[in-house]
Amino acid sequence: MIEDEIRELLDKISGQMRRNYNQLLQDVNLHAGQDNLLCKLWANDGLTQVQLCEHLKCEPSTVTNMVKTLEQKGIVYRQRDEKDGRISRVFLTPEGCNLEGPVNERWRKQQDKLLAGIVPEERLLLRRLMKQMEENLF
Repeated sequence: MIEDEIRELLDKISGQMRRNYNQLLQDVNLHAGQDNLLCKLWANDGLTQVQLCEHLKCEPSTVTNMVKTLEQKGIVYRQRDEKDGRISRVFLTPEGCNLEGPVNERWRKQQDKLLAGIVPEERLLLRRLMKQMEENLF
């Protein structure tokens, strides 16, 4: 049945993309997922861990573990909020700021590989279909 094949293809593509991307990120000592957290901070440094959970749509424990790992690598640091000491904010270190270019380069390389041979008109259709699938799930 075509629906089963579509689901299987999406699973296969998703898994392989993650493996390929993880391999690319190893060069900059990161894992897939950590780059998403960094992207949020590159756009808005100093987010709280609660805000990161909301943006990344993941559990607090996942964000806590990611932040701890990135903190140990010297990529981010936590600091108490000046106005509310109960809140901890996550900031990029200079090393974390410097990763933006290399991470974006690896993402672009991954995206170019994924979309190779697909003409712009087909990409527009693909995006529309994927947006519909996303709406169906959420």
